[in-house]
Amino acid sequence: MNRATQYLDSLSDPAQAEIAQLVDMMIQDAIDAGSSDIHLEPWDTSLAVRVRLNGVLQELLHLPLELSEKLSGRLKVMANLISYESDRPQEGHAQMDTTSGGVELRMSFFPVVRGSLQGSVLRGEKIVIRIFDPNKRSFNLDDLGLEADTLASLKQLLSKPSGMILLTGPTGSGKTTAIYAALTHLAEKHGSTISISTVEDPVEYNLPMISQAQIHHAKEFTYPVALRSLMRQDPQVIMVGEIRDAETANIAVQAGLTGHLVISTIHSSSTAGVFARMINMRIEPFLLASSVIGVLGLRLIRTNCASCAMPYQPEPGYMKLIPSDRVEDASLRQGGGCEHCVMTGFGGRISVTEMLEVDEAIREAVMEKMPTRKLQEVAVKRGMRTLWQAGMDRVVKGEAPLEEIIRSIPNDQG
Repeated sequence: MNRATQYLDSLSDPAQAEIAQLVDMMIQDAIDAGSSDIHLEPWDTSLAVRVRLNGVLQELLHLPLELSEKLSGRLKVMANLISYESDRPQEGHAQMDTTSGGVELRMSFFPVVRGSLQGSVLRGEKIVIRIFDPNKRSFNLDDLGLEADTLASLKQLLSKPSGMILLTGPTGSGKTTAIYAALTHLAEKHGSTISISTVEDPVEYNLPMISQAQIHHAKEFTYPVALRSLMRQDPQVIMVGEIRDAETANIAVQAGLTGHLVISTIHSSSTAGVFARMINMRIEPFLLASSVIGVLGLRLIRTNCASCAMPYQPEPGYMKLIPSDRVEDASLRQGGGCEHCVMTGFGGRISVTEMLEVDEAIREAVMEKMPTRKLQEVAVKRGMRTLWQAGMDRVVKGEAPLEEIIRSIPNDQG
């Protein structure tokens, strides 16, 4: 049982809880569980508190609805926001000392309607708190859990003096962590002889020996404005938090062509689909083929809890998805749930990757505007291991259950 629940159970009336103490306990419980986010959301009969654990929301506790306004007010005070306004979105951040050290909390408040009572609309707020705990975050490239061949390819790409490296994957797939680790690797390798600058929205962690800038839309400090100015700062490595529009894409591509190493993220349905996405942003294929040197597709999957993992047999329909030549030697395992994993059966997350290195064959395919599926086939023939194949490697080694791969990775990638 967590601290917040124990505290509420000790009260004769939970609605009389000391709000500051309850908030501190709730956040500490989430940090102790290894959560990345806390969700507070008014439901029909309670204020549900859920935490995102290994990428999946889990219920932490339920609070009386009467506490909603008090909790919101306390959190807004912590984040230096307007505590009496609940009818418009607000965002802020706060620092908090915990048992493991200081953490940063990024808070988002969003007005919601949760029904009506006697003709009047009941209003509330959904609150999401993102936890940034530097004590539990490592930016060592070798410690990210990347597959050996992907790690070697990424280090080789990072050793190049110019070009563009793009990372793609859904929200929460580890793109930012991987980029920060890549920048840290370059800073440690070259020391004071290299100039590294970033443009981010927002800056999530401060990195030593690296100049980091944060986008400020209210001041018209956008990605294009920042990049144009940054090009006059004599950088060797430029990190762009995300390529969102044609203007940013064009400047980033030009930077990659003019002697800079550019690292960025872009949203795409697949690794090979990054090129079609950039072409749709009106980037000429020949410029794209000349600038991009590699694309890294990322997913994070939950791994079996080491304390309760045991052999298991997936459903027959699922078993057919495992390559026939690997079934006999497969060590299929699944977590049963224990106190170490909060009864989830999972003990953490690990990356599954797809590294597309751009060689002459890929460049020709891009310049021909080859459809994404065909481009994927060319990459596979050139030795690219797909996300699905990488996921199957994790399954047959017993690192993750087959169902987790099916949940996380579309099998049309195989």
